[in-house]
Amino acid sequence: MSDPLSPAPLTDNQMRQAADRFGTPLYAYSAAELDAALSRVRAAFGDARIWYAMKANPNLTLLRRLHAAGVGFECVSLGELARAVKVGAGGREILVNGPAKSDEEYRLGGELGATFIVDRPGEVELLPHASRVLVRINPGLNVSTHDHLATGAAHSKFGVRPDQLPEVLVALQAGGHTLRGLHLHIGSAIRDAGDFGAAFERVAELHTLTGPLEVLDVGGGWGLDADLHGIAARATEAAASFGAALWVEPGRYLVARAGVLLTRVMGNKQTGRDFTLLDAGMTELLRPMLYGAAHPVRALWKGEPITSDLAGPACESGDLLGQDVTLPAGAVRGDLLALLEAGAYGATMSSNYLTRPRPAEVLWDGQQWVTMRGRETAEDIWAAEV
Repeated sequence: MSDPLSPAPLTDNQMRQAADRFGTPLYAYSAAELDAALSRVRAAFGDARIWYAMKANPNLTLLRRLHAAGVGFECVSLGELARAVKVGAGGREILVNGPAKSDEEYRLGGELGATFIVDRPGEVELLPHASRVLVRINPGLNVSTHDHLATGAAHSKFGVRPDQLPEVLVALQAGGHTLRGLHLHIGSAIRDAGDFGAAFERVAELHTLTGPLEVLDVGGGWGLDADLHGIAARATEAAASFGAALWVEPGRYLVARAGVLLTRVMGNKQTGRDFTLLDAGMTELLRPMLYGAAHPVRALWKGEPITSDLAGPACESGDLLGQDVTLPAGAVRGDLLALLEAGAYGATMSSNYLTRPRPAEVLWDGQQWVTMRGRETAEDIWAAEV
């Protein structure tokens, strides 16, 4: 599954220093890699406006860096809207998305003057007065990703079917809202660039219904090794069919490679399989259990290669961070392991199951370690309990 020598965004010495100073489990990030990912998106998509899909990692330190770089925010909860406001984003820099928005989300989004992404026909009547709107289209495509990540599939809960679009357009006009454009996001961690081309073609066919538009938002979801320039060319072509400006919404692509989860070996065990026991597990990194995600690893000890499963500390059979992972033999208690590509949907999905404090988050800014989030204590977890 993984190469123990996979390149990491931080050096071995930096990761050892962080683990020794802040303890493990620990999320450690590289500011340089975050900046590099944003530069790759800009190089591929040119003048397209970039909106960060905040759910990938909503840490305020990351949001401030992205906001300072001119990136807007796509928010899918009241808490994410509050974070956008906290870092200084105005309504013109905020998209309000989600399939089941709350009254509070409509209220705050309306007060800010944010753009709403309409996800179903019945949502139009819930919009604040004279809202600016994108209509999310579900193209009904099967795409090359885990079923839980396929948001543009026909069976997905997301988006308006193309045959429902005329109904939505009539309702928007009757309600005094402004249609800015269409929105398309077909999933996450998509491996086949052809999936994006097929989706762009399908949405471009809707030009006969909408006429010219201000915006075509094609979302994100690109795999970390995706051909961004090829995808951008197809997206630009689709936007041109509407006479529209192009918007994109990267989330995982911007932050995944910037982050690693540092964890220490707690021991080894053999049953019907060989296990390397770690102090991090499903409560720190849920993606392997939830999506079957395979994270590259980097072991910071030496030895002949073996294969082992990475087992976390939870009393759950599914608490595995990797299976058949190539590791150096001879791991002893305290050895350090880095799970790579963990900057997205890692810390943000971490939980307090088993009353486990969530990890600290730290950033290497090029000169020093900056604490982005302190490690929780047991007292923090039960502070709101009575």
